[in-house]
Amino acid sequence: MNTATKLSGFALGLAAVFGGAYGIGHLAGPVAPAAETSHDPTDTDHGTGAAGHGDRGSGDAAHLPGGLLVAERGYTLQPVTAPAGEFAFRITGPDGKPVTRYEVAHDRRMHLIVARRDLSGFRHVHPELADDGTWRVASPLAAPGVWRAFADFTPTGGEALTLGVDVTVPGLLAARPLPSPATSTTVDGYTVTLTGTPEPGRTSRLTLSVSRGGRPVTDLQPYLGAYGHLVALRQGDLAYLHVHPEGELGDGRTPAGPAVTFAAEVPSAGAYRLYLDFRHGDAVHTAEFTVVAGDPTGEVPR
Repeated sequence: MNTATKLSGFALGLAAVFGGAYGIGHLAGPVAPAAETSHDPTDTDHGTGAAGHGDRGSGDAAHLPGGLLVAERGYTLQPVTAPAGEFAFRITGPDGKPVTRYEVAHDRRMHLIVARRDLSGFRHVHPELADDGTWRVASPLAAPGVWRAFADFTPTGGEALTLGVDVTVPGLLAARPLPSPATSTTVDGYTVTLTGTPEPGRTSRLTLSVSRGGRPVTDLQPYLGAYGHLVALRQGDLAYLHVHPEGELGDGRTPAGPAVTFAAEVPSAGAYRLYLDFRHGDAVHTAEFTVVAGDPTGEVPR
Protein backbone atom coordinates (compact mmCIF):
# COMPACT_ATOMS: atom_id res chain seq x y z
CA MET A 1 0.00 0.00 0.00
CA ASN A 2 1.86 3.08 -1.26
CA THR A 3 -0.78 5.78 -1.25
CA ALA A 4 -3.32 7.15 1.18
CA THR A 5 -7.04 6.95 0.49
CA LYS A 6 -8.73 10.27 1.04
CA LEU A 7 -11.89 10.31 3.10
CA SER A 8 -13.53 13.39 1.66
CA GLY A 9 -16.28 15.36 3.29
CA PHE A 10 -15.18 15.43 6.90
CA ALA A 11 -15.60 18.88 8.36
CA LEU A 12 -11.92 19.14 9.10
CA GLY A 13 -10.77 17.74 5.77
CA LEU A 14 -10.23 14.22 7.03
CA ALA A 15 -7.58 12.18 5.27
CA ALA A 16 -6.78 8.52 5.85
CA VAL A 17 -3.17 7.50 6.02
CA PHE A 18 -1.63 4.08 6.33
CA GLY A 19 1.00 4.38 9.06
CA GLY A 20 1.84 7.88 10.23
CA ALA A 21 3.33 9.23 13.43
CA TYR A 22 1.57 11.27 16.08
CA GLY A 23 2.99 14.77 16.53
CA ILE A 24 2.42 18.10 18.18
CA GLY A 25 1.56 21.23 16.28
CA HIS A 26 -0.78 22.24 13.50
CA LEU A 27 -1.90 19.97 10.70
CA ALA A 28 -3.07 21.98 7.74
CA GLY A 29 -4.73 19.87 5.09
CA PRO A 30 -4.29 16.23 4.12
CA VAL A 31 -1.40 14.36 5.67
CA ALA A 32 1.01 12.55 3.38
CA PRO A 33 1.36 8.81 3.91
CA ALA A 34 4.20 7.74 6.13
CA ALA A 35 6.59 5.01 5.18
CA GLU A 36 5.28 1.60 6.10
CA THR A 37 6.76 -1.85 6.08
CA SER A 38 5.06 -3.93 3.43
CA HIS A 39 2.90 -6.81 4.64
CA ASP A 40 1.88 -9.56 2.28
CA PRO A 41 -1.90 -9.93 2.59
CA THR A 42 -1.56 -13.61 1.73
CA ASP A 43 0.92 -14.27 4.52
CA THR A 44 -0.61 -16.84 6.85
CA ASP A 45 2.05 -16.64 9.52
CA HIS A 46 0.71 -13.49 11.20
CA GLY A 47 -1.15 -13.99 14.45
CA THR A 48 -2.80 -12.24 17.36
CA GLY A 49 -1.56 -13.95 20.47
CA ALA A 50 -3.21 -12.46 23.52
CA ALA A 51 -4.89 -9.75 21.59
CA GLY A 52 -6.92 -11.79 19.19
CA HIS A 53 -9.89 -14.13 19.21
CA GLY A 54 -7.94 -17.34 18.74
CA ASP A 55 -4.98 -18.96 17.07
CA ARG A 56 -4.00 -17.28 13.82
CA GLY A 57 -0.94 -19.16 12.78
CA SER A 58 2.42 -20.40 13.88
CA GLY A 59 6.00 -19.21 13.83
CA ASP A 60 7.58 -16.01 15.12
CA ALA A 61 4.61 -13.84 14.07
CA ALA A 62 2.02 -16.08 15.72
CA HIS A 63 1.94 -13.87 18.81
CA LEU A 64 1.60 -10.53 17.08
CA PRO A 65 -1.20 -8.58 18.81
CA GLY A 66 -4.28 -7.56 16.84
CA GLY A 67 -4.75 -4.23 15.12
CA LEU A 68 -1.13 -3.71 14.10
CA LEU A 69 -1.67 -4.79 10.49
CA VAL A 70 -3.86 -3.30 7.77
CA ALA A 71 -3.87 -6.63 5.92
CA GLU A 72 -3.74 -10.17 7.22
CA ARG A 73 -4.64 -13.64 5.92
CA GLY A 74 -5.67 -12.11 2.61
CA TYR A 75 -8.12 -9.62 4.17
CA THR A 76 -7.45 -5.88 3.88
CA LEU A 77 -9.03 -2.85 5.56
CA GLN A 78 -9.67 -0.11 2.98
CA PRO A 79 -11.16 3.29 3.93
CA VAL A 80 -13.33 4.71 1.15
CA THR A 81 -14.66 8.14 0.21
CA ALA A 82 -17.59 9.20 2.39
CA PRO A 83 -19.96 12.17 2.66
CA ALA A 84 -19.44 14.84 5.32
CA GLY A 85 -19.73 13.52 8.85
CA GLU A 86 -19.50 9.87 7.83
CA PHE A 87 -16.83 7.22 8.08
CA ALA A 88 -16.79 4.41 5.51
CA PHE A 89 -14.58 1.46 4.73
CA ARG A 90 -14.52 -1.98 3.14
CA ILE A 91 -12.89 -5.27 3.93
CA THR A 92 -11.57 -6.98 0.82
CA GLY A 93 -10.99 -10.73 0.83
CA PRO A 94 -8.33 -13.02 -0.64
CA ASP A 95 -10.02 -12.70 -4.04
CA GLY A 96 -9.66 -8.90 -3.94
CA LYS A 97 -13.42 -8.37 -3.77
CA PRO A 98 -15.34 -6.67 -0.92
CA VAL A 99 -16.47 -9.11 1.75
CA THR A 100 -20.26 -9.09 2.21
CA ARG A 101 -20.82 -11.99 4.61
CA TYR A 102 -19.79 -11.88 8.26
CA GLU A 103 -20.43 -13.89 11.40
CA VAL A 104 -22.11 -12.31 14.41
CA ALA A 105 -19.71 -11.88 17.35
CA HIS A 106 -20.71 -10.04 20.52
CA ASP A 107 -24.12 -9.32 18.97
CA ARG A 108 -22.65 -7.51 15.95
CA ARG A 109 -21.08 -8.38 12.61
CA MET A 110 -18.61 -5.50 12.83
CA HIS A 111 -17.06 -3.64 15.75
CA LEU A 112 -15.29 -0.39 14.84
CA ILE A 113 -13.09 0.98 17.61
CA VAL A 114 -11.22 4.26 17.19
CA ALA A 115 -8.64 5.70 19.58
CA ARG A 116 -6.46 8.75 19.31
CA ARG A 117 -2.77 7.91 19.17
CA ASP A 118 -2.15 9.54 22.58
CA LEU A 119 -5.10 7.48 23.97
CA SER A 120 -7.00 10.64 24.92
CA GLY A 121 -10.03 9.70 22.80
CA PHE A 122 -11.97 6.46 22.35
CA ARG A 123 -15.17 5.36 20.59
CA HIS A 124 -16.72 1.96 19.97
CA VAL A 125 -19.39 2.00 17.27
CA HIS A 126 -21.18 -0.44 14.96
CA PRO A 127 -21.36 0.46 11.26
CA GLU A 128 -24.07 -0.69 8.88
CA LEU A 129 -23.19 -2.90 5.92
CA ALA A 130 -24.35 -1.95 2.42
CA ASP A 131 -24.96 -4.50 -0.32
CA ASP A 132 -21.70 -3.56 -2.03
CA GLY A 133 -19.65 -4.49 1.05
CA THR A 134 -19.18 -0.91 2.33
CA TRP A 135 -19.51 -0.29 6.05
CA ARG A 136 -20.84 3.17 6.98
CA VAL A 137 -21.28 4.99 10.29
CA ALA A 138 -21.51 8.55 11.60
CA SER A 139 -17.91 9.67 12.04
CA PRO A 140 -16.62 8.69 15.49
CA LEU A 141 -13.54 10.92 15.14
CA ALA A 142 -14.18 13.70 17.61
CA ALA A 143 -11.10 15.93 17.53
CA PRO A 144 -7.96 16.77 15.53
CA GLY A 145 -5.19 14.23 15.77
CA VAL A 146 -3.99 10.89 14.51
CA TRP A 147 -6.47 8.15 15.28
CA ARG A 148 -6.17 4.39 14.97
CA ALA A 149 -9.25 2.72 13.53
CA PHE A 150 -9.71 -0.97 14.36
CA ALA A 151 -12.09 -3.22 12.44
CA ASP A 152 -12.91 -6.25 14.61
CA PHE A 153 -14.80 -8.92 12.64
CA THR A 154 -15.13 -12.55 11.59
CA PRO A 155 -15.67 -13.22 7.86
CA THR A 156 -18.05 -16.09 7.17
CA GLY A 157 -15.99 -19.22 6.82
CA GLY A 158 -12.88 -17.52 8.19
CA GLU A 159 -11.21 -16.72 11.49
CA ALA A 160 -11.67 -13.67 13.70
CA LEU A 161 -9.48 -10.72 12.70
CA THR A 162 -8.66 -7.25 13.94
CA LEU A 163 -7.20 -4.96 11.27
CA GLY A 164 -6.07 -1.39 11.89
CA VAL A 165 -5.34 1.78 9.94
CA ASP A 166 -4.30 5.31 10.95
CA VAL A 167 -6.70 8.16 10.18
CA THR A 168 -5.69 11.81 10.56
CA VAL A 169 -8.06 14.64 11.39
CA PRO A 170 -6.22 17.88 10.54
CA GLY A 171 -6.39 20.83 12.91
CA LEU A 172 -4.67 22.39 15.90
CA LEU A 173 -3.68 19.64 18.31
CA ALA A 174 -1.50 18.94 21.30
CA ALA A 175 -0.55 15.54 22.65
CA ARG A 176 -1.89 14.72 26.09
CA PRO A 177 0.05 12.64 28.61
CA LEU A 178 -1.37 9.29 29.56
CA PRO A 179 -3.21 9.56 32.90
CA SER A 180 -1.50 7.92 35.85
CA PRO A 181 -2.55 4.44 36.92
CA ALA A 182 -5.60 4.40 39.18
CA THR A 183 -7.94 1.81 40.63
CA SER A 184 -11.06 3.97 40.50
CA THR A 185 -12.65 6.36 38.01
CA THR A 186 -15.96 8.13 37.53
CA VAL A 187 -18.11 8.51 34.43
CA ASP A 188 -21.62 9.94 34.07
CA GLY A 189 -22.17 9.77 37.82
CA TYR A 190 -20.97 6.17 38.12
CA THR A 191 -17.89 5.05 40.03
CA VAL A 192 -16.02 2.11 38.59
CA THR A 193 -13.37 0.32 40.65
CA LEU A 194 -10.70 -1.96 39.24
CA THR A 195 -9.32 -4.98 41.07
CA GLY A 196 -6.46 -7.04 39.66
CA THR A 197 -3.24 -6.32 37.80
CA PRO A 198 -2.30 -7.63 34.35
CA GLU A 199 0.87 -9.68 34.13
CA PRO A 200 2.78 -9.99 30.84
CA GLY A 201 2.37 -13.35 29.15
CA ARG A 202 -0.08 -14.69 31.73
CA THR A 203 -3.85 -14.70 31.98
CA SER A 204 -4.98 -12.29 34.70
CA ARG A 205 -8.41 -11.70 36.20
CA LEU A 206 -9.52 -8.07 36.08
CA THR A 207 -12.69 -7.24 37.99
CA LEU A 208 -14.51 -3.95 37.45
CA SER A 209 -17.23 -3.02 39.93
CA VAL A 210 -19.86 -0.37 39.23
CA SER A 211 -21.58 1.79 41.83
CA ARG A 212 -23.70 4.93 41.78
CA GLY A 213 -24.28 7.32 44.65
CA GLY A 214 -22.31 5.02 46.92
CA ARG A 215 -24.55 2.03 46.17
CA PRO A 216 -23.56 -1.02 44.12
CA VAL A 217 -25.30 -1.28 40.75
CA THR A 218 -26.89 -4.73 40.63
CA ASP A 219 -29.08 -4.29 37.57
CA LEU A 220 -26.60 -3.77 34.74
CA GLN A 221 -28.20 -4.23 31.35
CA PRO A 222 -26.82 -6.61 28.72
CA TYR A 223 -24.54 -4.98 26.19
CA LEU A 224 -23.00 -6.89 23.29
CA GLY A 225 -23.95 -10.19 24.86
CA ALA A 226 -22.49 -9.49 28.30
CA TYR A 227 -22.72 -7.13 31.27
CA GLY A 228 -19.55 -5.39 30.20
CA HIS A 229 -17.26 -5.08 27.20
CA LEU A 230 -13.56 -4.38 27.72
CA VAL A 231 -10.92 -3.20 25.24
CA ALA A 232 -7.25 -2.70 26.14
CA LEU A 233 -4.73 -0.75 24.05
CA ARG A 234 -0.98 -0.77 24.59
CA GLN A 235 0.69 2.62 24.82
CA GLY A 236 2.97 3.33 21.88
CA ASP A 237 1.87 0.99 19.09
CA LEU A 238 -1.78 0.67 20.22
CA ALA A 239 -1.74 -3.12 20.11
CA TYR A 240 -5.37 -4.15 20.48
CA LEU A 241 -6.71 -6.56 23.09
CA HIS A 242 -10.38 -7.49 23.03
CA VAL A 243 -10.81 -9.39 26.29
CA HIS A 244 -13.78 -11.53 27.20
CA PRO A 245 -15.95 -11.48 30.34
CA GLU A 246 -16.18 -14.55 32.52
CA GLY A 247 -19.57 -16.26 32.59
CA GLU A 248 -22.46 -16.01 30.16
CA LEU A 249 -25.80 -14.26 30.21
CA GLY A 250 -28.56 -16.56 31.35
CA ASP A 251 -26.26 -19.20 32.84
CA GLY A 252 -27.76 -18.62 36.28
CA ARG A 253 -24.34 -17.88 37.77
CA THR A 254 -23.46 -14.51 36.24
CA PRO A 255 -24.90 -11.62 38.27
CA ALA A 256 -25.95 -8.33 36.66
CA GLY A 257 -23.38 -6.40 38.66
CA PRO A 258 -21.91 -4.76 40.48
CA ALA A 259 -18.81 -6.72 39.45
CA VAL A 260 -17.85 -7.82 35.94
CA THR A 261 -14.74 -10.01 35.67
CA PHE A 262 -12.58 -10.42 32.58
CA ALA A 263 -9.79 -12.80 31.65
CA ALA A 264 -7.01 -10.74 30.08
CA GLU A 265 -3.54 -11.56 28.82
CA VAL A 266 -1.24 -8.69 27.89
CA PRO A 267 1.58 -9.52 25.46
CA SER A 268 4.31 -7.43 27.08
CA ALA A 269 5.30 -5.21 29.96
CA GLY A 270 4.25 -1.58 29.65
CA ALA A 271 1.36 0.82 30.05
CA TYR A 272 -2.13 -0.02 28.80
CA ARG A 273 -5.35 1.93 28.62
CA LEU A 274 -8.51 0.00 29.52
CA TYR A 275 -11.95 0.99 28.22
CA LEU A 276 -14.98 -0.60 29.87
CA ASP A 277 -18.33 -0.22 28.13
CA PHE A 278 -21.32 -1.00 30.33
CA ARG A 279 -25.04 -0.36 29.96
CA HIS A 280 -27.31 1.00 32.67
CA GLY A 281 -30.31 3.29 32.58
CA ASP A 282 -30.73 2.43 28.89
CA ALA A 283 -27.44 4.18 28.07
CA VAL A 284 -23.92 2.95 27.39
CA HIS A 285 -21.16 4.42 29.56
CA THR A 286 -17.39 4.10 29.09
CA ALA A 287 -15.00 4.01 32.03
CA GLU A 288 -11.27 4.42 31.35
CA PHE A 289 -8.24 3.23 33.33
CA THR A 290 -4.48 3.23 32.94
CA VAL A 291 -2.72 0.08 34.11
CA VAL A 292 0.94 -0.92 34.03
CA ALA A 293 1.97 -4.52 33.47
CA GLY A 294 5.32 -5.87 34.57
CA ASP A 295 6.50 -2.72 36.38
CA PRO A 296 6.33 -2.87 40.19
CA THR A 297 6.80 0.90 40.48
CA GLY A 298 3.51 1.51 38.64
CA GLU A 299 5.09 4.39 36.73
CA VAL A 300 3.70 5.32 33.33
CA PRO A 301 6.40 5.74 30.64
CA ARG A 302 6.59 9.31 29.30
